[in-house]
Amino acid sequence: MLEAKKLTKKFGGLTALDALDLKVETGEVVCLLGANGAGKTTTINLFLGFLEPSSGAAYVNGVSVQQAPLDSKKHLAYIPEQVALYPQLSGIENLDYFLRLTGIRKSRAQLASILKEAGLDEKAARRRASSYSKGMRQKVGIAIALAKDAKALLLDEPLSGLDPSAANALSHSLRALRDEGRAILMATHDVFRAKEIGTRIGIMKAGKLIDAFDASTLDAGEIERIYLAHMHDGADNREKAGAAA
Repeated sequence: MLEAKKLTKKFGGLTALDALDLKVETGEVVCLLGANGAGKTTTINLFLGFLEPSSGAAYVNGVSVQQAPLDSKKHLAYIPEQVALYPQLSGIENLDYFLRLTGIRKSRAQLASILKEAGLDEKAARRRASSYSKGMRQKVGIAIALAKDAKALLLDEPLSGLDPSAANALSHSLRALRDEGRAILMATHDVFRAKEIGTRIGIMKAGKLIDAFDASTLDAGEIERIYLAHMHDGADNREKAGAAA
């Protein structure tokens, strides 16, 4: 559903993303771990078509993002770290507005039902978004993805700043979307939630995907030790870190 082929982005003399090869299949969650500047957000922005690749290509459901940006977006939903909503509108009105931009029209009852499925109860859905917490805003983002029937989701640090309850709720929603067969690519700093949600985990550093593995093969502590070994030593020390675990 999502594929990068030698995807590269340079800003002058800086290589923000270096020949990335990556696939995210349906029913799969790939979590990208890495420090700020590792290339995670650049990867997501290239899939969204917000940036033009220096070389290589990004594909969404086989559609080239560069050659057919509008067609590729039909299959996508994007949930950033801070979901931007119109504060004077309610959750229902925000959902209605964003869906109308894509040509989708639904009744208020349908909109409320979708928001409830995303974890936002009817009472909260009728309140102005100015009163929403970050977790509530993200539930509206999930609702947009559900209503749009997006086959692929891109999430950039969605867990940052969430309290444990909100993080658990978001994790539950993402696992449900995964089980429905959606493809999810998520950039995160949260090793433990990556283990909980992800089917595969990739570690990025200086624009390169330097390690990748099946999340089920390691526990969260082992993943953290592998990640820290890469960050501290700058070399492929996965075997060393695994032995230490």
